[in-house]
Amino acid sequence: MRILLINPNTSRAMTATIAAAAREVAGADAEIVAVCPEPGRGPAAVESHVDEVAAAAAVVELVRADLATGGSDAYVLACFGDPGLDAARELVEVPVIGIAEAAMHVAAIAGRRFAIVTTLGRTLGRARDLVARYGMDRACAQYRAVEIPVLALEEPDEHTLARIERECRAALDPPAVGASGAAGDPVDAIVLGCAGMADLCARLSARVDAPVIDGVAAAVGLAIGMARMGVRTGSRGEYAPPPVRKHPRNDASIASDVSSDAAMTPHPQPRAREAMLWQM
Repeated sequence: MRILLINPNTSRAMTATIAAAAREVAGADAEIVAVCPEPGRGPAAVESHVDEVAAAAAVVELVRADLATGGSDAYVLACFGDPGLDAARELVEVPVIGIAEAAMHVAAIAGRRFAIVTTLGRTLGRARDLVARYGMDRACAQYRAVEIPVLALEEPDEHTLARIERECRAALDPPAVGASGAAGDPVDAIVLGCAGMADLCARLSARVDAPVIDGVAAAVGLAIGMARMGVRTGSRGEYAPPPVRKHPRNDASIASDVSSDAAMTPHPQPRAREAMLWQM
């Protein structure tokens, strides 16, 4: 079984860290292939809405590149904003798992309520959007940020680990706030809101004595499980292949974005679903 693990930022160091975390849970019979965009083809880090748009475009490009060489049995998008998730699901029939969606589902099983602990406060709006989309409004009780830039997690020191631990502890045993206490509701589990925290998960869980969920591991586990169960991405309605349209001045498809140079280069036989995007 081949799992393509996509880090949509350009950090090679973070991609290696994420890949190591994925391989710990994948097992010997699952091949983890980790990729990230080349510099200039994606954001250095995903910390804003502009970064997320660039990350989504990078995800689509990397999925198409993989399909051109035969494709994979499942895809994991290793960014907590789940950028490009819907677009990737339009391109393939196999499972495509975002780490935020996976982590929330696992956390909701591990405990009745969970908290998201992420990097920067400016990204909490996106986390709230995803919680609503994934139907986790009642399960997610708290949103916390440690105010550490994503790239600072490439080589986290003890101070960085301690800051994340402090927020985890505060979520697990918060002071009551207001008459209802809603803002201070305690939680049973922690969701780490950045793929760059993947290698810190086991240490944090041991320190706070509670389930700490790394979305990379959760997504890889779900992707492998779905692939073995034969569960594929649905192709009706929203996740049907994107429509193919021809530009008035050339034969390239907007959906498949074939350049004139690429059109002259022989391609491996595409998978059935991707074949629908190519101009024959």
